[in-house]
Amino acid sequence: MIRSLIAGMLRVFSGSVARWHGCAPEPVQRVYFANHTSNLDGPVLWASLPAPVRELTRLIGAKDYWTVGRVRPFLAFRVFNAVLIERKKPTPECNPLDDMINALGDRHSLILFPEGSRHNQPEPQPFKPGLFHLAKKRPDVQFVPVWMENLNRILPKGEVLPVPVLGSVTFGEPIRLNEGEAKPDFLVRAREAVLALRQA
Repeated sequence: MIRSLIAGMLRVFSGSVARWHGCAPEPVQRVYFANHTSNLDGPVLWASLPAPVRELTRLIGAKDYWTVGRVRPFLAFRVFNAVLIERKKPTPECNPLDDMINALGDRHSLILFPEGSRHNQPEPQPFKPGLFHLAKKRPDVQFVPVWMENLNRILPKGEVLPVPVLGSVTFGEPIRLNEGEAKPDFLVRAREAVLALRQA
């Protein structure tokens, strides 16, 4: 009940519209990877999924952000079923890739942002290698590019309250790591798949 209520509130606040191009909103194992310009990106992408898909989809978030105060941890663990990773000082004993692979299991999907941190540039920054390693470890999972539009205007960096601007979430055709494909080539191709959705 709480999850459905918060998902509805996020859709209303963001005014976001989900557009599916190249795939359907099905409850299959996926990694949804998107551009990142706002702290609303993850929650709004999650809320844009149909309820049966949303229930099996976990948000990958930064531990230093989602463990502050009382509201954020509640949302992270009780609502988004988030996987919180250490982005500032990861160690071999605290490997974000292991956390993501364990979180996928044999039934869950993930939402992640391969740029690592949000920014206000019109195009995504180069993707970090975690997406490649995840695709290499889990070739059975679909990797779905997502373009998030206007979320940085709805909740600009440094602001607390959203402003009324219509956003959109566009889901593209799944990609997979090709046999023998090098890490730089895959990361460039994945980023281009996200960028291509601006015109969808």
